[in-house]
Amino acid sequence: MKNTKLSQPEIEPKGAPVVENSSSRRSFLGRLGLGALLTGLAGQLFAFLRALMPNVLYEAPRSFKIGTPDSFAHGITYLQDHRLFIGRDQHGLYAISAICTHLGCTVKPVNLNQPRAVQVAGKLVEIAQEFHCPCHGSKYYGDGTNYDGPAPRPLDWYRLELSPDDGQILVNTSEAVKHDFRLNA
Repeated sequence: MKNTKLSQPEIEPKGAPVVENSSSRRSFLGRLGLGALLTGLAGQLFAFLRALMPNVLYEAPRSFKIGTPDSFAHGITYLQDHRLFIGRDQHGLYAISAICTHLGCTVKPVNLNQPRAVQVAGKLVEIAQEFHCPCHGSKYYGDGTNYDGPAPRPLDWYRLELSPDDGQILVNTSEAVKHDFRLNA
């Protein structure tokens, strides 16, 4: 038989400091919960303070002046900065958007060799030019009516007015008008 000694717990000497286990599960979860609470409150405070500062959207103005009526000759003039065609015919001035209604490419005017008569909205109209989209092949008659390609609708026409203070043409791209709108100037 072997001689085995029973181990006895060591007894600490009197006066020794007692060390508690400070990283117990309960205290860890308490700190974690307190941290989550403080993070949530900080997020709410940030959202509240951010709401006091308005978002500002820097866009080009929707209404702008383009010059006097006598600066536009008979035919079509392209204004590249505004992606806009200004046309003048025997009835007056008009504005057609140069933005294709399919995916927003800029359409190009194409002069026809000979004017031709086409049926547009039940009326026989003579056209001398067309607009073609170089991106996906959409085609529009000279009045902006789509007739070929993937474009879902005609080009937009915009309201033209004369500015009372200086007599310049004021284009309002936030207000679409019918395709027979003209500014008599």
